[in-house]
Amino acid sequence: MTNLSRRGLLAGAGAVLAAGAVGSTASAHPLDLFPTRRFALDGPGGELFRGKPLADVTVMQSIAFDSPNRLLYAGQLRAGAPASSGDLTLTQLSLSGDVLGHMYLSGFGHAVSIGAETSGRTTYLWTETDVDTANARGRQIARFRWQDGATLTKDSPGLQKWKPVADGSVFTPSVDQRHGRLGVRHSLADGMHINVYSLAAARRGDFSRPLVSFKQPTMTAGIDFQGWTLYGSYAYFWEGEAYAGASDPALATSKLWSYNMNTGEVVESVRILDGADLVYREAEGLGVYTDLFGRPRLCFGFASGVTGDRRANLFYRDTLV
Repeated sequence: MTNLSRRGLLAGAGAVLAAGAVGSTASAHPLDLFPTRRFALDGPGGELFRGKPLADVTVMQSIAFDSPNRLLYAGQLRAGAPASSGDLTLTQLSLSGDVLGHMYLSGFGHAVSIGAETSGRTTYLWTETDVDTANARGRQIARFRWQDGATLTKDSPGLQKWKPVADGSVFTPSVDQRHGRLGVRHSLADGMHINVYSLAAARRGDFSRPLVSFKQPTMTAGIDFQGWTLYGSYAYFWEGEAYAGASDPALATSKLWSYNMNTGEVVESVRILDGADLVYREAEGLGVYTDLFGRPRLCFGFASGVTGDRRANLFYRDTLV
């Protein structure tokens, strides 16, 4: 990510509530989700694909899966536009990493995290929107239908948008469709927080009753935050910085974190060495794919390649404990 993506960047109060949205104030709520198993971050896994081009030539920032339709979506900054513009490119891919389509989002944000929601054969995307040009981050979250080749602005018809936390800013969403939940990461005066809502309530614009609400745990000082996702009663976080060389695991700062939303504890943090031979290896994007047999994979991405020809690479962990 660019310097604007540093985890310490917490600038900006948010915008006015979208019409009809119900926002919650920043307050603690009991952690009470049905307990689930978690991904073993230090366990076995594999590689989904590597060295794949996206619809744009910039670094991949985020990923989200439409598991029932076996589709992957990747968010990136739009080539040629300044980061402060909030202009994004979304790429639709097959699970083998082949480009199937694209969309452009003008004035949305940085795409640190996106979410995908399935409705039959249709995918709805959740992103940030209404960029604050002072920090290149979204002031609200948005939901819209995937439309191959379309360009959306923050005022496009069919774009739903809300400010879920009245005193929050720097919003990014994540969807756990398997468990029917939407997570919203946001900045408050004391740091980054996450609220988890019923997905059904959220798409009606009702953010009045978070299922859980917690402050993001402290991660590695000075290392870029690169993505997050939800699955069951756990939240997962991804961090790491780019290095230009190859085959030098000693330079790898990429690390995955697992957080139990019921106990409020970090249960595992593991340095990740997958793809250590990639040239320009930057941790980017985190999401969960569930196969046709209901088996989930925690997928994490790296950007690679050279300026003007960045590539996407995806690895995973699939052991539940």
